[in-house]
Amino acid sequence: MSSKIAAIVGRPNVGKSTLFNRIVEERKAIVDELAGVTRDRNYGKGEWNGVEFSVIDTGGYVVNSDDVFEAEINKQVHLAIEEADVIIFLVDVEAGITDLDDAMAAILRKGKKPVVVAVNKVDNNSRIVDAQEFYSLGLGEIYCISSMTGSGTGDLLDVVVEFLPKTEVVDEESELPHLSVVGRPNVGKSSFINALLGIERNIVTDVAGTTRDSIHTRYNKFGYDFMIIDTAGLRKKTKVHEDLEFYSVLRSVRTIESSDVCLLMIDATRGVEAQDVNIFNLILRNKKGVVILVNKWDLIEKDTHSTKRITEEILEKIAPFTDVPILFISSLTKQRVHKALETAMEVYNRRQQKIKTSELNEVLLEAIEKYGPPSIKGKSISIKYVTQLPSPTPSFAFFANLPQYIKEPYKRYLENQLRERFNFTGVPVQIYFRQK
Repeated sequence: MSSKIAAIVGRPNVGKSTLFNRIVEERKAIVDELAGVTRDRNYGKGEWNGVEFSVIDTGGYVVNSDDVFEAEINKQVHLAIEEADVIIFLVDVEAGITDLDDAMAAILRKGKKPVVVAVNKVDNNSRIVDAQEFYSLGLGEIYCISSMTGSGTGDLLDVVVEFLPKTEVVDEESELPHLSVVGRPNVGKSSFINALLGIERNIVTDVAGTTRDSIHTRYNKFGYDFMIIDTAGLRKKTKVHEDLEFYSVLRSVRTIESSDVCLLMIDATRGVEAQDVNIFNLILRNKKGVVILVNKWDLIEKDTHSTKRITEEILEKIAPFTDVPILFISSLTKQRVHKALETAMEVYNRRQQKIKTSELNEVLLEAIEKYGPPSIKGKSISIKYVTQLPSPTPSFAFFANLPQYIKEPYKRYLENQLRERFNFTGVPVQIYFRQK
């Protein structure tokens, strides 16, 4: 169930974002910005030679002095080394080896992760000769590329995917539902896991996770049988406050990708913060089920409207996808801890549901007849048939005479009808329009 992560590191202006875009565009993927505390980060999906993996662009940074410069480089590169399976170290042939390149190379040489040196902006033969100096970095073979034109990136990716972990053998435990507890540091994830598992230790078996400090534990009790993934250790890996949020996203990427349903934990004493919304959007982009847990509810001074007020605040922040279960819990007093698990398994079952084509058409064609898609340029749009696609997550194809003219508001109407009639609460739904 492990995900595969390649991180691109390098000093500013060597072309990291261009290389990132080229890698994720191999699948024509959308590049999303993950807002961090200090600066935006890129996260996307790449695929090469049939191997799918995540790509993290660690971004550049502006520095005012050599000291700050080295401190920044150390923090970012150490984070990348710790979380990624392979590091792409990007350098610039035009500038040659700089002091910062040397500083980064020294850190990478000490690390245990494989490093692939990519010399960028090599777009003619004379620059191939100039690139040879990068062998002196002491990181092995170099790969001459041009992020802009794509030259050499195929050879680079051949090597990158070789370093990624091979697919694991499917066993009984990998077939079980996988629930994960994710969220910002210090929201109470470890307390939640302890409240859940501390009742009878003999009913669980520990399984080492693929990510350091992420523990996959089998829960087999009260008629439930699933793996729960704990990311409780993520806050311990850095004392640098400004990088803590980026670190939690990086850790969440790996955990979310190996999950079926994510329990996103929010601190009731702090409310919904930008990082909570970032992680929520990350869950949606990976098409995972989601339950929002508002923890530390026992610490809040409550009145008759507290629950309603906070629920409305959360829904406003996570819009437009608001069909999500929200539970108010306390890991300390164990208030609604088991209700959280019950809700997560309900979301898991909804995510697995397959709806008969006849039932879909009976319900949705009636809704379409009541409110059809608006005419465009005098042309009438007709939807005649709908079916669920054979995909791991709920996806539906609507067959129409002019699918290209169906706009987003009508797509939302159809999704709302699906949710209303078939209950997909907590589950992202994909809708496609195809030519009939």
